[in-house]
Amino acid sequence: MIDIKTYWEKKMKKNNFNFNLQPGKQLKKFNFRNDYEPLITIIMPFYNDKDTIEQSVYSVLNQTFPAFELLIIDDGSEDKESLKKLSEIEELDNRIQVLHKENGGASKARDFGVKQSCKSSKYIVFLDSDDLIEPTYLECAYWTLETHKEASWAYTDSIGFEDVEYLWNKWFDSEKMKRENDLVITSMVKKESFLGVNGFDIYEKNVYEDWNLWLKLIAKNEFPVRMNFYGCWYRRKKESELNRARANNKRAMEIISETNKTINNVVEAIQFPKNDFNWDIINDKCEDILQVKRKDNGKINILMIIPWMVMGGADKYNIDFIKGLDKQKYEITIVTTEPAVNVYRQEYKESATVYDLTTFLETKDWVPFINYIINKNNINLIFNTNSELGYAMLPYLKAKYPQIPIIDYVHMEEWYNRNGGYSRDSSGVSDVIDKTLTCNENSTQILINHFGRKKEEVKTVYIGVDEKKFNPDNYNKDKLLEKFNIDKKYVIGFICRITEQKRPLLLVEIAKKLRKTRNDFVILVAGTGNLFNKLKSKVATNGLNGYFKFIGNIEETQKFYKVCDLTINCSIKEGLALTSYESLAMGIPVISSDVGGQKELINSETGIIVPLLQDEEDIYDEEYSDEEINLYVDGINKIINNLSKYKSKCRERILNGFTISHMQSEMKEIINNVIEKPNKEKILNGQALTRNINVCKELIVQKFAQNKEKYRWQCEQYNNYYGFNHNNYKWQLFKEKMWRHRWYRIMIKILKKMGINKIIKLH
Repeated sequence: MIDIKTYWEKKMKKNNFNFNLQPGKQLKKFNFRNDYEPLITIIMPFYNDKDTIEQSVYSVLNQTFPAFELLIIDDGSEDKESLKKLSEIEELDNRIQVLHKENGGASKARDFGVKQSCKSSKYIVFLDSDDLIEPTYLECAYWTLETHKEASWAYTDSIGFEDVEYLWNKWFDSEKMKRENDLVITSMVKKESFLGVNGFDIYEKNVYEDWNLWLKLIAKNEFPVRMNFYGCWYRRKKESELNRARANNKRAMEIISETNKTINNVVEAIQFPKNDFNWDIINDKCEDILQVKRKDNGKINILMIIPWMVMGGADKYNIDFIKGLDKQKYEITIVTTEPAVNVYRQEYKESATVYDLTTFLETKDWVPFINYIINKNNINLIFNTNSELGYAMLPYLKAKYPQIPIIDYVHMEEWYNRNGGYSRDSSGVSDVIDKTLTCNENSTQILINHFGRKKEEVKTVYIGVDEKKFNPDNYNKDKLLEKFNIDKKYVIGFICRITEQKRPLLLVEIAKKLRKTRNDFVILVAGTGNLFNKLKSKVATNGLNGYFKFIGNIEETQKFYKVCDLTINCSIKEGLALTSYESLAMGIPVISSDVGGQKELINSETGIIVPLLQDEEDIYDEEYSDEEINLYVDGINKIINNLSKYKSKCRERILNGFTISHMQSEMKEIINNVIEKPNKEKILNGQALTRNINVCKELIVQKFAQNKEKYRWQCEQYNNYYGFNHNNYKWQLFKEKMWRHRWYRIMIKILKKMGINKIIKLH
């Protein structure tokens, strides 16, 4: 049996999730027009729950979609303080209405609320008075149901918080639903579908009434959309409806069993991320979807298009950029375009409104949604960085909105990736881009000299590093050496993704050579990747275990740098490595391959630049020249022999122009200039494209089709990460069914005694 507590602790750590960042802690309403008829009715049962309802209501009022009504159904509360709280809440917004009824339980209150919903309401959202929803919950659920009219309800993955903390994301399986409920009550249901099964229609208390509702819908061959982001927060209290239902389990399961008898078919849900794009014509208008509009907020409103919310140098730049903007002057809306395990979504949400398009929309619906966002949020700047699909959309967006300037940020050119990578994407649509920014001067010159970009339209803005966070004075090296269990005199740091681009296997060859002249070093490796196991194997094969120490991914990288005497970067490709910034900020010299803009940061006083003697196209070649290996070995020895001299200049180098604050200041100046003085030539180009907008739309279609296999692979990687595989679920169901048979359990025990573990692992 799996230790459930250990399982969730590992999963939380893996996802880097902060349970303190709950929605609704403060009231932060978006300023909309107030003349929208409700399309969504939120039903919130209430019974003497004065302590949590305010946060729940705030999470509703903070929604990015305004066309809703909130019906709070007071189920016969007697507590005067609770009733007073309800009166105060009703005054917060004219979309809130408190209705009182005799006590009859949550299900009866919900059915009562649906009957009181306004005629214009198409969808019902069930939200308990102690639970919470993310700011984009209503908008994403509304859009996913409007673009999947065949579905009957929509829900998101959920977060358990308070007394029990966990992340809950399960593949929808209607067969499994007969045996256990993987869904919470918080969901958006088509009103007609809800009424079609007579609602909850169970007025006994504590009998898994929400589970029974989903089963009734399944029995009518109705199915949901599962949006794969954490959109709702389920408050887990020691005394809760769930615990009381478990106490009444026998009666509850009798009801579930009766409903199960009415289910004759297996239903398949629509589950994201998914890819079934097949040369669909882009429909950039959705006349049947409500087009809402926010009032002018007097700010610079930026639409930022990025691929994902994982962590790397480019992604760190994105977070630092949006965090550095004055929230009184700028507002950021982010859309992401590639399926990923977005462990840093919370980081982005603290400073921006986030829509991961892959979690609730088909690719064919992205363009109308982006149009909707641009109009709703009064966007006056579009900023694309590292999104291949974003680049494909820029000509269309410029044709649609010629007056809105566009900027982009290129982190490096990749000759092994479409002969240029994002540099090629950017240059291909340069006629609609007002300003292209790069992270190093080398990339700037390549854009100008190789891709023919205009000099005045390209500018270098160094990423920078947080010099306050990466300050060596904040850490004790001796204590950290003890913590990492390091007893060698010199520590050489290697921190990166362990992939082909970083050439980790070259590091083994360097260590082999270095060992011939000295044995007073250890190479501290931080990070993981597809070559991680191969690296460890090669280290062992060459008898180097005593010279390598592997610590995996590390969150507080400052501690890693503090124990190092120098760091090494032997990449075949970089823009300007974030690790080099961080290492120098911590006073640690760097030895690096001569790639990208590394030599713009690392000078003769702060480290050594080694010539790259391998062609970029040979990225998968694991044979390295003796000359290149020797250059690294000589460089390491030179730094070690003059360590204090090198260390004395490292941090000073960062403080003189390579800090985050310097980057943020430059970015603000560029943004303001581009908006105040938009490039007239780009406006004319956009107006010319308007006459041929169908060509722009077809370019998007072709990019979607070209990326279809890549997108499908990314979906599979995401689903495999969480174990979401339909065949896996079928196998799991078979194992569970077999486990009920006594002979099967006896067979497993016999095999275990015989030491035949391979078969046992299958169970």
